Amino acid sequence: MGMYDRILLPIDTESGIERATEHAIDAAQRYDAALHVLYVVDSDTYSSYPGDEYVHEFEGLENALEQAGEEAVETVTRRAKNAGVETTGVVVNGVPHTEILEYADEAEIGLIVIGSKNRSGEYRRLLGSVADRVVQLTDRPVTLVKTPVSTGEKPT
Repeated sequence: MGMYDRILLPIDTESGIERATEHAIDAAQRYDAALHVLYVVDSDTYSSYPGDEYVHEFEGLENALEQAGEEAVETVTRRAKNAGVETTGVVVNGVPHTEILEYADEAEIGLIVIGSKNRSGEYRRLLGSVADRVVQLTDRPVTLVKTPVSTGEKPT
């Protein structure tokens, strides 16, 4: 067994997961580790609207988000399996950084590999990012895989 038994790769459906996925699969191969692929359906996305008239519509949205998450997890786990890596794929609902941290604790994850997009300072100050919060709040080793903004512009 290598230095890490279990590696966690939290993903979203944005394009920025490509590099993080490559890093996570490579690390899992190198450490002979199992790869856990986690997609969090952000509960804020569909629960921030009060009133019963929205309930039906937002159940539909929640289902659509879960479906997208399952497809994203399936794509990544298939790639990892093809690379000879043992994988577990999970879709959960909640606040992304909280769910990632809880999952890491419950599954006794050794290393978290998380993608982060380079965004402007203004945006980061406003919202922070899931990756930033995970890095700040976990005691576990984290590999932060940065994805440059692909607009053709240089990040400022």
